[in-house]
This record gives sequence, C-alpha cells and structure tokens, in this order.
Amino acid sequence: MYSTIAKSVRNTLALVALLLAACVGSSDHNIGGTVTGLTGTGLTSSVVLQNNGSDDITILANGAFNFPTRIKDGGSYNVTVLTQPAGQNCTVANGSGTANNDVSNVVVICKSSTTRFAYVANAGSSTVSQYTVGASGTLTAMATSTVATGTTPYSVTVDPTGLYVYVANYAGNSVSQYIIGTGGALTAMLSATVAAGANPNSITVDPSGKYVYVTNNGSNTISQYTIGTDGALTANTTAATVAAGIGPVSITVDTSGQYAYVANYASNTVSQYTIGSDGALTAMSTAAVSAGTHPNSITIAPSGKYAYVANSSSSNVSQYTIGTGGALTPMATATVAAGTNPASVTVDPSGQYAYVANYGSGTVSQYTIGTGGALSAMSTATVAAGTNPASVTVDPSDQFVYVANAGSNTVSQYTISSGGALTAMATATVATDTTPISVITTQ
Repeated sequence: MYSTIAKSVRNTLALVALLLAACVGSSDHNIGGTVTGLTGTGLTSSVVLQNNGSDDITILANGAFNFPTRIKDGGSYNVTVLTQPAGQNCTVANGSGTANNDVSNVVVICKSSTTRFAYVANAGSSTVSQYTVGASGTLTAMATSTVATGTTPYSVTVDPTGLYVYVANYAGNSVSQYIIGTGGALTAMLSATVAAGANPNSITVDPSGKYVYVTNNGSNTISQYTIGTDGALTANTTAATVAAGIGPVSITVDTSGQYAYVANYASNTVSQYTIGSDGALTAMSTAAVSAGTHPNSITIAPSGKYAYVANSSSSNVSQYTIGTGGALTPMATATVAAGTNPASVTVDPSGQYAYVANYGSGTVSQYTIGTGGALSAMSTATVAAGTNPASVTVDPSDQFVYVANAGSNTVSQYTISSGGALTAMATATVATDTTPISVITTQ
C-alpha cells in the first residue's frame, strides 16, 4: 500500500515538474532582429550589441541575430550598440520594450561615418528633401528624394551622432522622428510622430544628444523631450512644457549644454534658461532680454561667449555677450545692419564668420567676428541667394554653406573662400520640394 502511494506521489511530482518546466520554457522569449548596412569584414568591421547593458553579441555580417540569453515573460529589453564598426555608425530601432512574446523586429542600421547628408523641410508639400553631400560640397538628391512629414514642417534638425532626424510640424502640432539609414535615407520610427504644443516651428537637440526642445508659436511654450536609446522622444518627466515669450520662433542651446535661448517674435525679446541635470529648462532670474523688432532666429558662437539674433522687421542683427551663469548682455554696438527681413543667422564652426539669410532681399549677409564677438560686414557685404531665403547653415567641415530659398524651391550652395567670403558653386542651386524653409546637414 505504502509503495503504491509513494509511486503515485512520485509520478504526480514528476508531472508537476514537467508542467512547471514547460511553463517556464514557454515564458522565456528570444530577443533579436536584423542588422543591415555592414560593409567590412573581420572583427574591426563588426558591431557589438548589448541587451540590458550585458549579454554581448558580436555581429560580423548583415542578417538575423538573437541574443544568447532569453528574457522572462513581462521582462524588459533594451538593445544598444556597445562597439561601432570601423568607419561606420550603427543605430538601433525598435530596440526597447516589454517581452510578452518572442521579439524579432529589432533593427540595427549601419552607415558610413564619413559620408554626410543634408535634409530640407518643405513647408508647402509637407515633406523632407534628402541629399548626399559630395566631396566638393554639391548636394545630390537621393534615389528617394523626399519623405513625408506631418503637416507644414517648419524646422528640421539632426542629433549630434548623426543617427536621428526630427522635424517640427507647424500645422500638425507634432514632431516627426526618423532614423538615418544606410546611405542617409530617412525611415520613420515606429512611433512616427510625438505631440507638441500649438504651431511648433523650431526644433533643436542639445550637444549631449540627450534632449530635444521645440518652440510652440501658438501656445507660447517650449516642449521638452528626452531621447531614448532608440532615438524616440518622450516628454520630459519634470515638465513637458515651459513658458516662453509671445510667439517663440527659434531656439538654440549653447555648446556647453548648460543654457538655452529663445527668440520671441511677437514680444521682441529673447528668453533665457538654465538646463538642469534632467534636461528641464528653468528661466533665469532675468527671464528675458530685449531684441530688435520681430526677432526671427538666434544662434550661439562655438566659443559659447556670444549670441546673435536676426530681427526680421528692423532688418538688423542683435549681438550679445554671454556672461557667467549664461545671461545675455548687449554688446557696446548692440546691433549691426543686415539685408531686408533677415530670417536666419548662423556662425561657422571656427567661430570666425557669421552668415544671415535675408528673406526680403534675396541675399546672404556675411560678416567677420572680431575678438570681442562684434560682427563686421565683409568687403563684399552680401551675396545673391534665391527668392525668399529662409534658412542658412554651415556644414561641419566648415567648407560649405547652404541656403533654403522658400520662394524659388531651391537650395543655394556655396564654398567658403579665404576670409570667409561665400562663392557660389558651379551648380549654384539644387531643386527641392515646395516652399523649403529649413536646411541642415549631418555631422
């Protein structure tokens, strides 16, 4: 009798063990996906991935992969790049989440770290034009020349790593977010857009590549976001928005990542903020300083010592020194003349030259920057652009300048000559989609 009971108990326990093992096995999930764009061979051209900060896996070739360690049901996963391949940058899409089933849609895209790309936001067609930047600086439209955005994109920016692109959609009250793939082509993230305030029209990424800020012209606020490991934006947990002046239209962050400044078109001021350890903005004790009439664009010199503001209706540029604590002080010569209705101002990476796109006069003003930061017009004060130039940028190599011409649906392209003067390239313009209003290049 005893042996019969013992045998029955043993059988029951064995069955329970088998059932438990089956349950445990079925609740463990594979984490994997695909790698594309790897061009080299051997270990130096491999990419090393991690999941949740460990479980390293070395990928030597394009194709499918799975991490060796499975994740329990309901557990989190976070795929990141530990080591980049030689001459390439790889970025992860769909890289984090909760494992409720096997995960096979993680995408790792690798691209050249030496080839640069340019992107133009086209307000009239709700698209972004995309180009490769040649060795001579000439832009060439990609095979897929445009990608869709939200409604009426007003501003486009690239994160410092050159892996992600973000677009502020003025009429869509949203931010479009993309991954820069092999060859520079943009792919919308899994969440193609995130919400912004009313009429977002300027967007920037801080130098650390951790935070994004958007000016909301219609709600007089700044939306603030953190950038996830896969590039996706999440509203800042301290505060999703902070107050700005009336009609904020342009935002920039200083090179140290400690301060942010906003040009307020309707209140003729510049708001100034400190940036906290979590990326949240806090208004300085002097919350704003005066600018010219209808300030439309603001930029910071690479030294972090000077700020410049293009004032559309007073057709000049306000110039400031940046003091201890980030506060702006007008220079002794508070403004310098620009062309008609200046719309955009930028400083070259060397900090020696400044350029202003003049919307009303179809020109680019060019200046040298003195030892105290003051601008002086070059001997050739302006160069011709297209119709209604709305945005000007200098590429990171400090060799080329590009201007988006909203009225002629083109980008003007220039080389920077000795002394900083601009010279139109042999191909002076390239075509865009309708109403190009913002242009940017990758690092």
